[in-house]
Amino acid sequence: MHSKLNNFLNSRLTINCRGRLVDLSIPKVMGIINLTPDSFFSESRYNGEAAILSRVESILCEGGDMVDVGAYSTRPGAALVTVEEELGRLMPALAVIRKAFPDVLVSVDTFRSEIARKAVLEGEADMINDISGGEMDEAMYDTVATLNVPYILTHMQGTPQTMQEAPQYKDVVAEVSKWLAQRVDRLRDKGVNDIIIDPGFGFGKTLEHNFKLFNHLEELALFQLPILVGISRKSMIYKVLESDADQALNGTTVLNTLALNKGANILRVHDVKEAAECVKLVEKLKEVDIV
Repeated sequence: MHSKLNNFLNSRLTINCRGRLVDLSIPKVMGIINLTPDSFFSESRYNGEAAILSRVESILCEGGDMVDVGAYSTRPGAALVTVEEELGRLMPALAVIRKAFPDVLVSVDTFRSEIARKAVLEGEADMINDISGGEMDEAMYDTVATLNVPYILTHMQGTPQTMQEAPQYKDVVAEVSKWLAQRVDRLRDKGVNDIIIDPGFGFGKTLEHNFKLFNHLEELALFQLPILVGISRKSMIYKVLESDADQALNGTTVLNTLALNKGANILRVHDVKEAAECVKLVEKLKEVDIV
């Protein structure tokens, strides 16, 4: 009976990436590649073919399972970027990555349906990571349904330009959960089969909102969908530690470990080796407990 139940739950954590089934019951590490000049963590910015290829190689060698490529900075107060500029940064990078690493799983970080379509059809991206959860482009859900690729549904209050001005919630856990539930229903109605949920740490949330949401992360298991956690070097870490993004690796590792214990299936990170080690150690603890 337990075996059947575990198989059922694990099957809900399998996503179809362009015909390849990816099992997320053992957590995966997603390495960040920013093609922007203004991402909040300077060491995550990569420009030029050699730098991009070196970064992908490092991600894979350090235990990463997939890469997330973004050409529009979504840090608080980020400058607006035109569609043409985003495409100009993104498409050459996707071509280079796919040619050198044909089997690597590629996620594209964009909230624009036009970018998503080109990234999948022309750039051979495997999934779309939308930090707006479809709120900034009403065509995104239909586009993802047509493309038939996994979709990372992220909660955000406001836009990257306004989200940290005055985020307000009566109950952040209940409101984020309700928001995700409503949009999961819409996506399923559109025919989107592979949905990954991201509570959106740092996207329209105060420090207290972020930590309350983190404390209740395990409640998102009720969706029976994979959960992505992206807290790498964010201000929710370095503000508490009174440091900065450059010094937030240890804090990131601590919270990533806790996130895994709370049910995270994907860790989106700048520091791949450390995150992969978190996964190995947490999985070993679970293995010993089962035995």
